[in-house]
Amino acid sequence: MKKHIKKVLSIILIGIVIGIFSIGLINYHVTNFANDYITSIEDVPQSQASLVLGALVYKNGNVSPILSDRLDIGIELYKNDKAEKLLLSGDHGRTDYDEVNPMKLYAMKNHVTEADIFMDHAGFSTYESLYRAKDVFGAKKIIIVTQKYHLSRAVYIARKLGLEAYGVPSDKHLYPKITQYKLRESIARCKDYVLVNFLKTKPKYLGEPINLTGDGRATKG
Repeated sequence: MKKHIKKVLSIILIGIVIGIFSIGLINYHVTNFANDYITSIEDVPQSQASLVLGALVYKNGNVSPILSDRLDIGIELYKNDKAEKLLLSGDHGRTDYDEVNPMKLYAMKNHVTEADIFMDHAGFSTYESLYRAKDVFGAKKIIIVTQKYHLSRAVYIARKLGLEAYGVPSDKHLYPKITQYKLRESIARCKDYVLVNFLKTKPKYLGEPINLTGDGRATKG
């Protein structure tokens, strides 16, 4: 009996070690791959759009600090002629929760022309936001804006989907839950590594094409 228990424990231990090693290896691969394409506002190539990835919006409609930082960098890219348009991608899958309209309002308050603001209401995940940027909005060359902990995964997914994507980090402040975010991100990288390389699942929604050369007001909703 003791021998059997030891054998089972050994198998479990080996499984844990392999699991930890695999997570570490995938995380290294994703971040190392993306590093070459992460740069600054000054050095990033001019692109079709600045893709700002959504984050928490409060019940009162105000964007969270982590999201306002992303928007500030996206707007700066637009104003510095690095991005022709703003593509704001977030969760608007329920009537009681909306990330994209508050993002648009924030951009307009910061003097971004409404016609240059495109909203993706079905950006329910990083993978879906990037897939839809290419397949729905016809993007070919984009600048992704999010915090450093998240940026490697976003750039990796985009490049694997065939986008010429660059990343500009939006870390303007210290974030109280950053350790928690980083831990969660290490698992998310593994999930999306499998998704983009093997499963290649389509997003929940695709829909009719919306060309980024057009008028962003067509994406109101």
